[in-house]
Amino acid sequence: MSEIHLQRRHTLGLKKAKAAAQKVADDLAESFDIESRWDGNALHFSRSGVSGCLTVTRDQVALDAQLGFLLAAFKPRIEERIQKDFDRYFS
Repeated sequence: MSEIHLQRRHTLGLKKAKAAAQKVADDLAESFDIESRWDGNALHFSRSGVSGCLTVTRDQVALDAQLGFLLAAFKPRIEERIQKDFDRYFS
């Protein structure tokens, strides 16, 4: 199993950061067919072969994901895509 951990500081505040996190989740859902649900300030996501959590605070966002064997080969592409979404929504 392969893991992804990404962390980014932001200045959006909690409410705007949660909205930005939802946009990241929406993009991932469209590209990778990932389902997500909020539990407080944590956005849990999953699909066959991947699961994880996007945690939002007033000044930081962190993504932790576990990729199954088949998706591990796409780890660099997935990380690059998430970094672009972080740049787009949390800058």
